[in-house]
Amino acid sequence: MSLLSDLINLNLSETTEKIIAEYIWVGGSGMDLRSKAKTLPGPVSDPHQLPKWNYDGSSTGQAPGEDSEVILYPQAIFRDPFRRGNNILVMCDAYTPAGIPIPTNKRHDAAKIFSHPDVAAEETWYGIEQEYTLLQRDVNWPIGWPVGGYPGPQGPYYCGAGADKAFGRDIVDSHYKACLYAGVNISGINGEVMPGQWEFQVGPSFDISAGDELWIARYILERITEIAGVVLSFDPKPIPGDWNGAGAHTNYSTKSMRNDGGYEVIKKAIEKLGLRHKEHIAAYGEGNERRLTGRHETANINTFKWGVADRGASIRVGRDTEKDGKGYFEDRRPASNMDPYVVTSMIAETTILWKP
Repeated sequence: MSLLSDLINLNLSETTEKIIAEYIWVGGSGMDLRSKAKTLPGPVSDPHQLPKWNYDGSSTGQAPGEDSEVILYPQAIFRDPFRRGNNILVMCDAYTPAGIPIPTNKRHDAAKIFSHPDVAAEETWYGIEQEYTLLQRDVNWPIGWPVGGYPGPQGPYYCGAGADKAFGRDIVDSHYKACLYAGVNISGINGEVMPGQWEFQVGPSFDISAGDELWIARYILERITEIAGVVLSFDPKPIPGDWNGAGAHTNYSTKSMRNDGGYEVIKKAIEKLGLRHKEHIAAYGEGNERRLTGRHETANINTFKWGVADRGASIRVGRDTEKDGKGYFEDRRPASNMDPYVVTSMIAETTILWKP
């Protein structure tokens, strides 16, 4: 095992200029992450210098067997915390050989929205709070929970410490540092209300990079849980009953909201979000109806309401934003399994481009 460890940690730069690029893309379910590695002749820092590549889309649910080739377009580069050195992780999106984005390529449409002059001028910022649950591999039950049984009621676990309250901290801290190494703008972590559930935050991130960074952070977490022998779940309500669900609260601001008088801009934006509530809910993640019940710090899925410091609202405005008369707001509706390209671009589209 020590030799295996030595080989995994080999420093390639001592013997070759070549590097390994791990091409990463979103698979056919819209939540599964796929990747494969490619040797390149030397270090690369610009994704546009990377070659396009292809994969068998019939094996990922993204193309028929008789015409299975899907083309990967490199879009963003991150340092590889697993191979290290000059090796990289590459976030890609997927196209047909004719250059048409495939249906599961949500990045393409998001990029079009973010490149719109009116959106670009507003310099949209995002902070995404990604909740997730760690499960025991063979029994599909949260780590730290007795098999077939339940821990004590919620209360002591949120931001808790101790062997009877915090389960999986080694995984969580490993992920935190790996994201910082990779260049993901991860801004924090904390234990969540349900035991075995955690959260990390990505941001503030600018326009399309928020989606790139969250997907790479998810990929890194998948790899770390793979090493640890633990299953990662983004299910919005992994345990039925009196347990909190898992969301991906999305904090948002525009240049106009951050400037003096921004609170009035925020209120108008929230009004527009309310008018498109059903459209947003439909795009905010599968199974969200099991989470948005009006309990456990959520608003009911059929109701739109906003409030200052109200964690039972659809949209929460912070006390500081109200006090300063400018700032940001939090959309609490997105589920933990949402696509960040869809959610971030849709919020921008509704609040900036959409005319009621």
